[in-house]
Amino acid sequence: MWGILARTAVKSRMVKPCGLVRPVLATRIPGRYLAHQEGLPGLPIPPLQQTCERYLAVLEPIMETEELGHTRELVAEFQKPGGIGEKLQDGLKKRASKTENWLSAWWVQTAYLDYRLPVVVHSSPGLVLPRVEFSGWQGQIRHAAKTIAGVLDFKTMIDNETLPVEHLGGKPLCMNQYYQVLSSCRIPGLKRDSVVNYAKGTVPSTHITVVHNCQFFAMDVYNSDRTPLTVEQLYVQLEKIWNSSLETDGEPVGILTSEHRDTWGKAYMNLIKDRTNRDSVQAIQKSIFVVCLDAAMPRVSDEMSSAAAQMLHGGGSRLNSGNRWFDKTLQFIISEDGTCGLIYEHAPAEGPPIVALIDHVIEYVKKSEIVDLPTEPLPVPPKLRFEITPQITKDIEEAKKNLNIMVDDLDLRVMVFDHFGKSIPKAFKMSPDAFIQVGLQLAYYRLHQKCCSTYESASLRAFKLGRTDTIRSASVDSANFTKAFDNPGMQNTEKVALMENAIKAHRSYTDMAIRGQAIDRHLLGLKLQATEDQVHLPEIFKDRAYATAMHYKISTSQVPAKTDCVMCFGPVVPDGYAVCYNPMENHINFAMSSFNGCGETDTARMAKAIEKALTDMRKLLETTPKSKL
Repeated sequence: MWGILARTAVKSRMVKPCGLVRPVLATRIPGRYLAHQEGLPGLPIPPLQQTCERYLAVLEPIMETEELGHTRELVAEFQKPGGIGEKLQDGLKKRASKTENWLSAWWVQTAYLDYRLPVVVHSSPGLVLPRVEFSGWQGQIRHAAKTIAGVLDFKTMIDNETLPVEHLGGKPLCMNQYYQVLSSCRIPGLKRDSVVNYAKGTVPSTHITVVHNCQFFAMDVYNSDRTPLTVEQLYVQLEKIWNSSLETDGEPVGILTSEHRDTWGKAYMNLIKDRTNRDSVQAIQKSIFVVCLDAAMPRVSDEMSSAAAQMLHGGGSRLNSGNRWFDKTLQFIISEDGTCGLIYEHAPAEGPPIVALIDHVIEYVKKSEIVDLPTEPLPVPPKLRFEITPQITKDIEEAKKNLNIMVDDLDLRVMVFDHFGKSIPKAFKMSPDAFIQVGLQLAYYRLHQKCCSTYESASLRAFKLGRTDTIRSASVDSANFTKAFDNPGMQNTEKVALMENAIKAHRSYTDMAIRGQAIDRHLLGLKLQATEDQVHLPEIFKDRAYATAMHYKISTSQVPAKTDCVMCFGPVVPDGYAVCYNPMENHINFAMSSFNGCGETDTARMAKAIEKALTDMRKLLETTPKSKL
């Protein structure tokens, strides 16, 4: 989401995933990318005692007091001088001395490539863009042509290493993720997947994949002199594809990529036995990115939520879910009714690089106009053919059924919170992100009368090859505030003081996380080191408290963008919520989801609870003049 970090002791979404603070772009000298990367510090390994103390602290609001006594004993045993904890810590230090980033390879493998649930809903985030004012297929492909040109313009900066290095708090950030999102693809395996980046080859890809009516085409986007096709040329090529795919031809092979990863791994091996199929699959995998020309979705009253569903899963096998290749890192979705956005496979990158690319493309599209100038004739983009055997037909039918079950089970809702935006918390000298996170805690407590383990992604890009760590939004201070808010026996000044403490605690944990001093990745590293050393798993990782801590009933990500958009993803646990938000100046875009199959959760109720929590918090601040803000 954003990561999506709860799923394996750990799953990341997400995204969620995804990012904490939008970095400020700074001017840079072209060609200095590698020098900049080499100067970045390595990811630190926090002190063992510090992590153990902070681990116990995050358990307090989500565990019963009597249960914590046993956990404290296990933690004390784990960190004893000369004990198993110190031995694993030493192993991590040795690993750090031999690698650029002691965590990154482990993280991608554990959080994504070993994770076997479908990437659809469970891992890949969708991004909903503002509806574009066009109708009909000609407007659709005109917008698609401009979008493709905008992405290629961004790609030129990547290829030439002229992307401005981003900074946070005056410090440069790792730019590696930008170099992973184009020409890359996830490859299914029987027990573990892999990611291949074809941009690193000696012969870089020059084509994209275009999907229309569930039919795939390889479309070259460069001229023979390596200059990108103009918007006019791209429009002409897309028009040829449209005319070649008016009738649905054959089975929606792309829907196979929505399957459980083990199931898809087996179907994949069967699919590529045929040489024609293998060549077509490789053409998709090697393409720079995918453009999905979708049919219009059925008209509904809640257009934003429908658009989010279209981005996240396509709407089901009877709509646009077969018009995808979900393993591809980037898929830009442009619908005939003006609905636009994308879905991305999460393994190569978090949300901020994707959003930066989108912001660039949106600005490019605004400035781009199609001029009808004569151009050299180009060949018709070849259709990628598939030989469909009875077994492949059976696999496709099974994938349709399973996807439709997923689609029906996901309760996804977009809410534009228009009461205020990030300017209000700023006016009270409060972090907008911390204000929203404390609001989420209040909303959940009001619905469920308890606190729960809550995940928010924090960027580790201050370190070389850094990805994310977890900001644990449920704290002792947030619990004190949420339990006191509706207590009529407490004075408003007391409540405001508790709110301030909760927001300061969140801000403090955030700062700690982006400095590489949070607990979750360190604990994961110690756990994986035990596996690597082939020693018995320490008892703290078998403890119920650890399972509770890793069971994120609220998985969140702030993904700020210049564009008025919102990212969305599915919950990371069966009885949980996913909440992604983009705070704009005067409103906040939320995308929330839960599973219909869980009787404890309800996305509509959660949306109303969030709205009420945030407005109540503002009212409390504005009606308590004596509070020292």
